[in-house]
Amino acid sequence: MQALSPIRIVKRIRKMNYSFNQEPYLRVFLQDALIPLDNNDAERSIRSFCVGKHSWHIIDSVRGASASAFLYSIAESVKANQPKPYEYFTYLLMELLKYSRENVPEEELKKLMPWSEVLSDSYRKNKRR
Repeated sequence: MQALSPIRIVKRIRKMNYSFNQEPYLRVFLQDALIPLDNNDAERSIRSFCVGKHSWHIIDSVRGASASAFLYSIAESVKANQPKPYEYFTYLLMELLKYSRENVPEEELKKLMPWSEVLSDSYRKNKRR
């Protein structure tokens, strides 16, 4: 067996320490059943975004790209939380019109989120049996 150089030993120790330090984060899914073991859902949800981006030549600015990412983020949150997308976006935009731009109180934003308990059932999909 060949002896390892001191540099390689130090690198191995660093890698092992990194792994040990990540253990609490890797065990999180054991504490909460809602946390998935993998990120397949996240990857599946952005697939349409990645496929469509090749034909989006109209987004040619940082602000446009930021706005697009913002809307896609909301759309995927809506899908994940089961509201009816069209009805929810109509409701959201009508509610946001009540406030001046970038001046929506944080408490009001929380009420507008797709997972909010305050959100009316008329914006939610009917639960399947």
